[in-house]
Amino acid sequence: MSDAVPSASPSRPQRKLYLISWGCQMNDYDSAKMADVLAASHGYARTDKPEEADLLLLNTCSVREKAQEKVFSELGRWRDWKQAAPGRVIGVGGCVASQEGEALAERAPIVDMVFGPQTLHRLPQMLDATRAAQRPMVDVSFPEIEKFDRLPEPVASGPTAFVSIMEGCSKFCTFCVVPYTRGAEVSRPLDDVLLECAQLVEQGVKEITLLGQNVNAYRGRMGDTAETCDLALLIDYLAQIPGLARIRYTTSHPAEFTDALIESFAAQPKLASYLHLPVQSGSDRILGMMKRGYTRAQFLDKIRRVRAARPDLSLSSDFIVGFPTESDDDFMQTMDLIAEARFDCAFSFNYSPRPGTPAANLRDTVPQEVKEQRLAILQARIRQFDDAFRQALVGTTQRILVERPARRGEGRMAGRTSCNRVVNFEGPETLIGRLVDVEITEAASNSLRGRLPGAEAA
Repeated sequence: MSDAVPSASPSRPQRKLYLISWGCQMNDYDSAKMADVLAASHGYARTDKPEEADLLLLNTCSVREKAQEKVFSELGRWRDWKQAAPGRVIGVGGCVASQEGEALAERAPIVDMVFGPQTLHRLPQMLDATRAAQRPMVDVSFPEIEKFDRLPEPVASGPTAFVSIMEGCSKFCTFCVVPYTRGAEVSRPLDDVLLECAQLVEQGVKEITLLGQNVNAYRGRMGDTAETCDLALLIDYLAQIPGLARIRYTTSHPAEFTDALIESFAAQPKLASYLHLPVQSGSDRILGMMKRGYTRAQFLDKIRRVRAARPDLSLSSDFIVGFPTESDDDFMQTMDLIAEARFDCAFSFNYSPRPGTPAANLRDTVPQEVKEQRLAILQARIRQFDDAFRQALVGTTQRILVERPARRGEGRMAGRTSCNRVVNFEGPETLIGRLVDVEITEAASNSLRGRLPGAEAA
């Protein structure tokens, strides 16, 4: 780490960090760790006013369409701030940075640091080096699990927390850039994961979400042995931590959604009643072109078994609409799969090619207007299942982890059910971080409303 003064002094005003994070929960986790590293090394405090920041960081995502253009557009807005204060340092991290490397700094001369998801822990050294050399520093290497050994101890910021248990993906689906931007699958040792989770629980965390690009592939080394711990066993270990009430995980890959994980929903009450299992398509032909590694029948069999294990499960998925050569019949097979699986939540997008992926070499044969029509039909069907799921909760009593005051305030609190639904209800702020039973009284468009029947809490 840098030997810079880690905090402000009477003669030195506190340094300010402005940080934008795009993309998935892994990126949000990484951004929080960037802030932690820079606070520990250089005394940076976050600000929401970019014009007063000494350091501006953009943590990027390459999953969405035209990700690079979005990055350079944002950097264009930052150019004035750089010109107003030439000593201001600008850094770009994340998956677009990993893809672009030195080309990013060449195309945007205002950028001083370019770093990948696996090298964010080296930010203090890069910051010192770019200031000393007055030239851009680029590090988009893949040093496996090194970053987790160099991060400060975790700091809780509420009753819920994310814990990254592995990096990268080795599935190489034809449409996806993640294996190229985050590298191959590497799992953190079991003891390191358990320690981080225990430290967070000691600080009041009640719910932990385990993160990984392909979290089902977790195989953490157990002590000094050659044995490894899979995700199902990790869940069992975590459930033994006193004070930890709920466990979630994301994102799963259906090919590695094992029998042991299905059994966890039946055997482990601390595992939340929510599963995000991206299917992408209901057509075997399209699944084959995507190189997903499972068939429609195999996916639906897993859904039937996990619903039997946890009948009140909320099921979420991902869909890509309009993959090259997708026919009307292929799309209808996806719609039939949705009806059979009864997804009550989904992240769905029109297909667009990602540079460097095998699918980018395929001719994009589905007209844009057809993609838009299909996407609207799919999203409307998912919305029907979502509405029905939320309506079925009305009149039930749900165990809520109270997370914060409701956004509209007025004496209301907001918490989350085991099935991942937000509930707003009247109650005191002293309930934050506690588990309470709430009677669901109404299903609003994007949340639930409830009533606290008593003062009992766990």
